[in-house]
Amino acid sequence: MPSHLSADHPAAQPPRGSVDALISQTRRLRGDMDAVRRDATADGTDPEGRWQRALCDLAMHQLDDLDAHLAQLRDGPPPVPAEHGTAAPAVRAAPPAASRRGSLISRVGSAEWNLLTDEASWSGELYQILGRDPAAPPLTLDELPSVVLDEDRPRLTSMVTDCLIDAKPIDGEFRMVRPDGGVRTVHMMGEPVLDADGSTASMWAVLRDVSELRRSQRTVTETRDSLQRQRQAAQTEHRLAVELQEAVLPPWRGSPLLPQQGPGTLDLAARYLPSSTSALIGGNWYDALEMPDGQTLLSVGDLTGHGVTVTSGMAMLLGALRGMAVAGTEPGQLMSWLNRLLDASVQPALGSAVCCRYRPESRTLVWAQAGHPAPLLFRNGTGRMLAPPDGVLLGATSGPVYGQAEVPLEPGDLLLLHTDGLVPPRWGSRHPDTDAAGTGEGTTGDVSRLLDLAPRFHRARTAQDCVRTVVEEFGETDREDDACVLVARVTT
Repeated sequence: MPSHLSADHPAAQPPRGSVDALISQTRRLRGDMDAVRRDATADGTDPEGRWQRALCDLAMHQLDDLDAHLAQLRDGPPPVPAEHGTAAPAVRAAPPAASRRGSLISRVGSAEWNLLTDEASWSGELYQILGRDPAAPPLTLDELPSVVLDEDRPRLTSMVTDCLIDAKPIDGEFRMVRPDGGVRTVHMMGEPVLDADGSTASMWAVLRDVSELRRSQRTVTETRDSLQRQRQAAQTEHRLAVELQEAVLPPWRGSPLLPQQGPGTLDLAARYLPSSTSALIGGNWYDALEMPDGQTLLSVGDLTGHGVTVTSGMAMLLGALRGMAVAGTEPGQLMSWLNRLLDASVQPALGSAVCCRYRPESRTLVWAQAGHPAPLLFRNGTGRMLAPPDGVLLGATSGPVYGQAEVPLEPGDLLLLHTDGLVPPRWGSRHPDTDAAGTGEGTTGDVSRLLDLAPRFHRARTAQDCVRTVVEEFGETDREDDACVLVARVTT
């Protein structure tokens, strides 16, 4: 790599047309990259958005540098400044593409230090990088460390010593302090210039200001680390939410029968279906519990939100529901107490629920609901939605009254309880049985799609078969929320 300051003959210039073509390609790529940056970083408020923006900015810095360097390659070396005491020549202006980012052409300068005369020669760009007066004499090798940060001086000294004594090329970075107090990071590449005897006569170097590039790289690293921390925290929260949910929901294997003895038992099966668009765990639950008096508690519900906080709130709500049910509280009064519990909680939340007591001796279902889809009753190959008693969302208001309904069941009847995330809503759809629930026009999901499963339920042999049918129909749909389904079949 010959010195451009001391070479006897000018180096051959690359074909101008080839360099111009590279410059055009670089500027087209820069325009495309700028469009990607605008599209990819429209919302830079989240860690992933900030990381994407930092990567785009870094790519833009590198393309700007490439554009400027190619322009230098096309135009040839800049003029050497005049000797000290004479007027300094004008520095070539940066090309338009580079000037958009603050005269990037001035980011590369060159220097040569003569070891025999202790003289130094700097290009005009190096004066600009270091913020020094072009009329001032260039710094000698002995003076150069005085403008380098203290912690970087050993690195500079080592590079210069290796170059002068062992003829090793220079390739390293250090930070230099400008007269105005600004600090610039400089990448220095150079070689020794040997005389006829093979001794080192001088040293020349190209110094590139990489401050903005390194700043962009640090931003990329910081935003990447922030994104990784957020993802690790999200993974930890997800794991805790899953473990808490699994600890609370009934660990059924197969289809349990409740009550375990006596006539009119229920064949039960249930399934939790995660969201297909999010990895977050919500506050959905299903439950079935045999009461001390031989009755069976059935419930499904949903606490709004996602994550550990919501899952722990769901666990608290389900624990309270079980406790009050075991104490003999009827479904309507139970909903009132759950509403009071949410209304008084430190973390405000909204929830919906259906709570049923099944009395096996009379095959009667007593139930109440709080802003929740009503149970579906399937009998003899047809289905309908039960007419719901009054009930508003849990936590929505203080002191509401929750009604209670009673429905006689027959052997072979099938009850389906579900949360509203099971069936995606289809606005404007109507079904003759959905209006009875007061849900308007399908705002809680297209329940008719569940009712259309009646013939398949009629042919099913167990509650587990019915749940499998539901999963086959809705398990792979694009649900924005997670969901639960509980099937109870009155044994014959």
